[in-house]
Amino acid sequence: MIRILIVDDEKIERNGIRFLLKQIGIEAELYEAANGVKAMELLERQEVDLLLTDIRMPFMDGLALIQNVAEQYKGIKIIIFSGYGEFEYAKRAMTYNVNNYILKPVDPKEFEHTMRKVIKEIEDEKAEREIQEEGIQFVREYILLSLINGGKLQDILGKLERLVPVDFLERYHCMMLIEFDSEFFGRRDAEFRQQILGDKEVCYLNLNQQQGILLFDHNMESGWREFAEKLEMEIYHRYHESCYIAVSGYSNGALDLASCYEGLETLMENKFYQPESKVFLENEEKEEGEEIALEDDVLMKQIHQDIKVKDMVGLREHFSLLCEKYRSKQALSQMYVKFIFSNLMKDIYDILPAKERPELSVAVDRLYRANDFSEVMDILKEGIDLLEKAFALNPQMMHREIETVKKYIYSNYDKELSVDMLAEQVYMAPSYLSHIFKKETGQNLSKFIKTLRMEKARELLTESHIKIVNISYAVGYPNVSYFCQSFREYFGVSPQKFRNQGEGNEVH
Repeated sequence: MIRILIVDDEKIERNGIRFLLKQIGIEAELYEAANGVKAMELLERQEVDLLLTDIRMPFMDGLALIQNVAEQYKGIKIIIFSGYGEFEYAKRAMTYNVNNYILKPVDPKEFEHTMRKVIKEIEDEKAEREIQEEGIQFVREYILLSLINGGKLQDILGKLERLVPVDFLERYHCMMLIEFDSEFFGRRDAEFRQQILGDKEVCYLNLNQQQGILLFDHNMESGWREFAEKLEMEIYHRYHESCYIAVSGYSNGALDLASCYEGLETLMENKFYQPESKVFLENEEKEEGEEIALEDDVLMKQIHQDIKVKDMVGLREHFSLLCEKYRSKQALSQMYVKFIFSNLMKDIYDILPAKERPELSVAVDRLYRANDFSEVMDILKEGIDLLEKAFALNPQMMHREIETVKKYIYSNYDKELSVDMLAEQVYMAPSYLSHIFKKETGQNLSKFIKTLRMEKARELLTESHIKIVNISYAVGYPNVSYFCQSFREYFGVSPQKFRNQGEGNEVH
């Protein structure tokens, strides 16, 4: 819309101009001033396209105003009003590039003709400037995109330097990469430019349908995170679509654009590991989580062993450590992490009973299509849940393994026995063996061993005259004192007293 400033010391004259503009249907933003001084004050804070001014005014007359405007605001068109007796003033005014003058009293038809002519000139010049600015902006964006994509500065400028000034290249010192999971920019690029970036001092470059770059020529010091978070929220509230923003550190202008962009792409990998975070800063200290003592290969071996021996407690614990370890290693590529986790998935599926085993290829395909690390973890957790469920629903397998353990105990109760040793016999983790042994037999493994040994000791005391020290060794107690203490705790009397009383002794 055209912006017009009307300057006349008579309020009635200013109102008359307003009335005539309305009568001929010219829509414009209208401003008023009572003299040249007031007009110059207004021009300091408000841009206008057209100045309509009287000649005779107090404080600063029309000629002085025209001279000041011509020197300071060269783009403003000027029309003066003058009476017949002021023709000499009008001629002097024309030396300051006044476009037209209108004699007083104003003839409505002459006024309309003059106004439409000047307004058309303004609109034509604006359109031409916009075309020129769009062309310059296009060339600038092409140069910036070429540099970001690794083009050589001299090669690019050799072709385009004559078209636009290239000093703009050194003004940009911070870059933001905005990325959507959807093809947001393919649908809303124009809206984004106008609605989100309209009032922001920033250069926007569209990379593709999912990515855009913002370049800044000023430094907000510690305010980048707040700016990026507000931008992300503004986008979400307006379009209901989430995005991720990676923010670079300080760069040295054009020479750093390519390396800066590469750094932001690497930084954007954080969204795979931390999908709950939306903003990532290159120079921001990452909070160090609790260090994981186990090295990668040791931890992986632990998980493979957990799967082999069906130790669900250990498997979940070590899997959690692995996830935490890789979540904190954002420098690793997504493909490497997915490869590691797909191998774990294969190990899990290999041990599942055939009838409980889904298609491995489907799970692996889902894993490689995962958009973030949380999704990868969830897919593996599903596999672990399947493994635990399969073990719980296979009592025959459980029963067979427990019987193997019991058989080993029956044959070796006179030797040293431990949960670790027994777990090795059935390729289970000690904790898992203890769990399913109690579930299957109703008593703890250690209690089962003690009961068997005490019953064997009772038989030997009752049916033989073997010395108590030898009975102690025979039932797996190399420490006789400890054997006697255990026997007393179990039967309520010492081994010697039990033998003296015979089988009629009341036992507990």
